[in-house]
Amino acid sequence: MSQGAGTSSNAQQISPGARSGGALDLPALQSASRVLQEQHSKDAQLFSDLGDMLTIPGVQSSASYSIFPDDYRVPYQKRRLLSIPDAIFQYYESASPISHMGIMPELDRVWITIDNKLFLWDYVEGQELSSFVDQPDVISHVALVKPKANVFIDEISHLLVICTPVSVLLLGVSVSAPPSGSRSLKEIKLYATDMSVPTEVELTAVIGSKDGRIFMCGVQDGNLYELHYQEKEGWFGKRVQLINHSVGGMHSLFPRLTAPKSEDHITSIVTDHSRDCFYTLSSKNTISVYRPSGVKAVQQLQVVSGLYRSAQEKAPASPALIPNTFQIIGLHVIEQSESPRSGIQLMAITANGVRLYFSTSSVSYGYSYGTTSYSSAPGFRPLQLVHVRLPPTNLLHPDEQQLAHETGYRPSQHLARTYTVDALQSSCYTGGLTVAAQRGENRGGDYLFCLAPDLTKIGSRGSTSQSQPHSQPQQMQPQPTSQALYGVPTSTDPSRPVLTEYATLLSIPGMTWAIAPVPQAPYHSSTPSTSPVPVAFNELAIQFCEPPKQFIVLTNAGITYLAKRRSLDYLKDVIEEFHAEGNPQPIIEFRDSFGRDQACAMLLAIASGNTFLDMADFSTPTFSTGKIGTVSSEVANVAKQAFYDFGERPVWTERPTYGTSTGENAGSARFSGRREGLAFYFARLIRPIWRVKLTQPGLVGLLECAIPEETLVTTQKNLHALKEFLDKNPHLFHSAPGDNPGARGAAANEQEAWKAEQNSVSQIQALLARTIEAISFLLLLIDYRLGELISQSDADTQRLMTSLTFEGLVTTEDGVTASRALVNIVIDQQIGQQISVDTISEVLQERCGSFCSTDDVLLYKAKENVRKAAESPNPVERQKWLNESLRLFTKGARIVDLEKLREICGDYQQLNYAKGAVELPLYGAVLADADRLGEEYWYAGCPENDRRVEFWERRKQCYDLVLDSLSVLEESVSTAAGQEPRNQEAVRNHAFELALSSSDEMFHSTLYDWLIERGLADELLEMRPHYLEAHLRREPVTVQKYQLLWQFYVKDGQPLRAAEVLAALADSAEFKVSLDARLEYLTLAVGNAKAYPVSAGRRQETAIAFLAELEDKLEVAQAQLEIYNNLLPHMNDADEVGERVRLLSERLFDVTELFQLYAEPFDLWEMQLLILHVANHRDDTIVRPIWNQIFEEAVNSVEPSIGADQAMSKVVSLGRRFYPSESAFPLRYIASLLVRFGLANKGVLPYGWAPRVLAQCGVAFGEIWDIFHEMYESQVPPFNDQSNVQAISSDIAVLLSDWMQEAQRPQSSAAREFPADRVDAAVSQYLAELDPNRAETKAAYENLRRWIRQVF
Repeated sequence: MSQGAGTSSNAQQISPGARSGGALDLPALQSASRVLQEQHSKDAQLFSDLGDMLTIPGVQSSASYSIFPDDYRVPYQKRRLLSIPDAIFQYYESASPISHMGIMPELDRVWITIDNKLFLWDYVEGQELSSFVDQPDVISHVALVKPKANVFIDEISHLLVICTPVSVLLLGVSVSAPPSGSRSLKEIKLYATDMSVPTEVELTAVIGSKDGRIFMCGVQDGNLYELHYQEKEGWFGKRVQLINHSVGGMHSLFPRLTAPKSEDHITSIVTDHSRDCFYTLSSKNTISVYRPSGVKAVQQLQVVSGLYRSAQEKAPASPALIPNTFQIIGLHVIEQSESPRSGIQLMAITANGVRLYFSTSSVSYGYSYGTTSYSSAPGFRPLQLVHVRLPPTNLLHPDEQQLAHETGYRPSQHLARTYTVDALQSSCYTGGLTVAAQRGENRGGDYLFCLAPDLTKIGSRGSTSQSQPHSQPQQMQPQPTSQALYGVPTSTDPSRPVLTEYATLLSIPGMTWAIAPVPQAPYHSSTPSTSPVPVAFNELAIQFCEPPKQFIVLTNAGITYLAKRRSLDYLKDVIEEFHAEGNPQPIIEFRDSFGRDQACAMLLAIASGNTFLDMADFSTPTFSTGKIGTVSSEVANVAKQAFYDFGERPVWTERPTYGTSTGENAGSARFSGRREGLAFYFARLIRPIWRVKLTQPGLVGLLECAIPEETLVTTQKNLHALKEFLDKNPHLFHSAPGDNPGARGAAANEQEAWKAEQNSVSQIQALLARTIEAISFLLLLIDYRLGELISQSDADTQRLMTSLTFEGLVTTEDGVTASRALVNIVIDQQIGQQISVDTISEVLQERCGSFCSTDDVLLYKAKENVRKAAESPNPVERQKWLNESLRLFTKGARIVDLEKLREICGDYQQLNYAKGAVELPLYGAVLADADRLGEEYWYAGCPENDRRVEFWERRKQCYDLVLDSLSVLEESVSTAAGQEPRNQEAVRNHAFELALSSSDEMFHSTLYDWLIERGLADELLEMRPHYLEAHLRREPVTVQKYQLLWQFYVKDGQPLRAAEVLAALADSAEFKVSLDARLEYLTLAVGNAKAYPVSAGRRQETAIAFLAELEDKLEVAQAQLEIYNNLLPHMNDADEVGERVRLLSERLFDVTELFQLYAEPFDLWEMQLLILHVANHRDDTIVRPIWNQIFEEAVNSVEPSIGADQAMSKVVSLGRRFYPSESAFPLRYIASLLVRFGLANKGVLPYGWAPRVLAQCGVAFGEIWDIFHEMYESQVPPFNDQSNVQAISSDIAVLLSDWMQEAQRPQSSAAREFPADRVDAAVSQYLAELDPNRAETKAAYENLRRWIRQVF
């Protein structure tokens, strides 16, 4: 063998896993976990189940066996002989005592009867006996069954059924834990039940159903009986009674087939708990199937008879099938796990070793000449014989086997003495293993016929060697005999091989009374149904995590332990032979038989050590040392060298990729046997716990660990032994120095194969280290009372712990979360008990560092500093502890979840530590959004349906903690008493200073909103912090933000910006702002715009234009308000009208909209004038019809005098408002309207009415005189009529007189503006052209002329 397994100086160390305290690489752990799951799936598919091998179409019988003369390949080994205790023999008082015995493996007891005495022998302790002698009759049979529920006290877990020829008696049995230091697992106590019933027949073959019913058969009549018992006697039944089901209605179901026959009696009964039925065997080889139905009733489901003919049909001409010797001696239930697909349910074995297999499958595998009848009961599928397994004809005689063992002589198979079984008397079956006994040739002992599946022939065991060995087998090398007897056909389907078994014959001392399998101790939990389960006989998958299967053979000489030799034992023996003799052939044959990968897995177990390695540790059925079993260093080195050599090299398999321009090939690595062996071995070690839920409901309402502590400890020992071996031999997964691909200039794909292998091994080793720590962690939690820890955790952690599997604890984020939460609770308990956390932290880091990182330790120490601060009376000391705690919390903050952060902030609040209560959650916000996705989301305006919102929410939750701290510190000021308010106020102020000094803009924005909500907007404006302006301008904008923003600008000396914000508020269609408010905003905007200083430079012109725009908007808005007030009565009009009016209050309209949508449709004449005025739009075609309409409404349908008053009122009000706007108040046109109305009502209206109306409008006297003088001179109708001209002259006289009077008033400007010369000349004209009859007008002119000439 090569020296590749030696220490290589060039080998590079492969990291065994994540370092304690380092960041976990969960993807790598999950990748390795998938590898393990692949191995579990391979194990589940490694071998066909029993049914698949027995139900091959066309193969209805088989006789394929492997028989070896060499000792290390004999499938069973006698491990130990225990003699019956000497004390038992003193009770043989009579000359011919009647004695029986049997095994109760559930109690680790043998029962022995001597006449009326019952003894229970504890064969684990060796000589321990207990007895029952309180009944007088000879005991003929004893059985152990489960009791019915709620009939006996809780302590009673089993019942002893004691049969005598005249009675049946029940004894209660309780089982308790053994005393400390005892190797026994069970101590028993017997209880009298006062339940017995007399019987006229002797009863035997007692069995119990899973619900506690007891069935048996009569020795003399062969009938089926039931021992019915109940808690109390009732009106319709005794407390205990014997029911004969054979003499009831049972035979009426099958009157032809089951009519009682005196010569065909039931001889044995077998129970099938998983299928809730039981089987009976009669003396004529008839099998019946029963199911317990109602109380005191059973249902016969099927009767199978004529089995000899059925067997002969499936194996014609077989010499093993002879009518005289065809006698079934035993029925054995095959569990559903052994044949889940094809439904093999029952096996019957005959005296000469023929085995008959029965299935419920509906597929027919040949005709059957047997007779069968069955019931149509719901859910019942009848049994049928599907396969006949013939016995071997060339078994080695036990003497030959013993000779080979003692001398090492191994004769040729053809020269050896053979033996054929023909008188088997008792048998036992479990998990594919069969053991049966018959009388030996010598009176002093029996022969055991032992069978076990030959795993090298019936499955696919993984990769074989890449190159075949060059050495040939030696001529005398023993070869197995594979029989194909009597023309039995073989399978043509390689995926469904015919069952092949190892067969051997062993001799034991004494006459056999009973054979029973040793119950497996609870070394492992049952695998969940979601995980692939290997078939029952796949010892390759379970030999590293379970003890070897053993049988107890009870003879009159004592107990013989018979152990199944595993493949691991076979390999260990051939390695020892190689070490002793130097012959490599057996180990190479082993590799070729089991396959490269399986051989490497077993070699790794031998080289590293395993608690289940040495069969000597399991010399007693229920005890194991739990120590790592090892071999000698020389043998271990051979195993290590073979592991390296057999493992070969990884191979890169290319996979061409089409359509690429580079021409490169993709591919994958086919790993070496070393990597596959490591994966198999690791997967098998952790299979008992990997997919098992961590917790299950306990007895007191708390959860408890679902994995037995012994399983965890044992698994961890084996994993640790593996890790130590790999750590010491890192070169095992590297190429040898002379075989380095790089040294040979090998192709790149070979290097890729090595790289892929080393990466995979590194991940597996990381998972190995993490798994070991996980077991330590779980054991530590168990020490700290796991159930109580979980009950103290939050709801999320409790939910996780009810569903988390061990795999999840090791490889998932949920596992990290749950473990951290539980560690925190443990630490909190330590702190609560005022115990330093250093001790527990050191334990955690040493035993399970990946579950307690450096960051975790920092947090625990930080919390301890908080505790010290709380307990310290010295303020300086307290501040020192708090500062240190903040430093530690900050360093470990990346693993602090929100709830923990909230708790820490609460502690800081209670201690008035403003710095910690503010700065720690702010730092936590940064860590919560390490990739700044939340920041991007915030700056993007928080769009809807954005995945980044999650990260923003994390930030926001941290900000909320700061605000909570500020709120708590604020409230503490108002609730403090005595001298405290001043101190609390200083703490509060410091907290606000820290918050406002933060450089986190997002926090500032959150803080400002919070302050504004609390009514502190004015204080915020006074402080004007750095980010306030940006916050108030940030989307989404609100009325409140803009109101604060313009005030901010006012206080900041930026009136023009304030005006811009106010204008935006007034114009905004987004906000629901009243029209009055909009008008107010515009008014304020105008005021602020006017406050903009002239010296502001280049923005001056822009500011002036902006101001003009604002003033125009203000005027339009004022017009809109008037229109709105005018239209308020129409608010409740028809939908369209009312809605249009409501719109006026919701936004600002421009002048065109106001005119076209409101003023014009609603005939608002004055509003139309107002709009024309505001718009400064001069259009006579628009304005004159408006004034015409106003005059008509004023004077129509009323007396002239009244009309005059109304017209004067309207014109004066409008004139005073709009004059001198020609757009809304066309003076000459209005004057013409007034004059024409006066001319139309001469004699009714006084002279001077029209000019006086204009004067009241605020029109200057000179302008009015100009207009009237033009009329006087125009000669245009109606002024071409002399009477109208004279009337105008009278109006002018009144106008000029009024002007004169105004000019005479002190300090009147009219005197300075009075055109004396012009008026004097005009008066002379007026007098010259005046009608002589107008004395009053003449007097006025003359008076005016005198005044002019006197004054001027």
